[in-house]
Amino acid sequence: MFDSGNQIVLIVSVVLFGLGIVCLVLSIFILAKQAMNRNIQTIADATTKLADKGITDGVSGLVGNASLLIGSLNDLAKSNTGIGIFLVFLSILLFAGAYYFVKPYTGTLP
Repeated sequence: MFDSGNQIVLIVSVVLFGLGIVCLVLSIFILAKQAMNRNIQTIADATTKLADKGITDGVSGLVGNASLLIGSLNDLAKSNTGIGIFLVFLSILLFAGAYYFVKPYTGTLP
């Protein structure tokens, strides 16, 4: 099927580069989606106002639930950002791996 090892190395590098492109596109999509999704911020603001009202009215159960909701929303935002950033770094590693495999066959690249 393959005539030489050079073809296998070329196919591996093309696959790594393709996976890097896919990871980069996914990370851009995830980070852009989170930047455009301001509904979470609106809910967090409303919950903060609700917690402040609960503190002034002396309703301790309301404050506890509102605080739990704020913490959950913050964890959700952090995890989406973390996944996006992880995919960016993964795509960089895949690009570097593809470059590593192709570099001996180019001869002129630094």
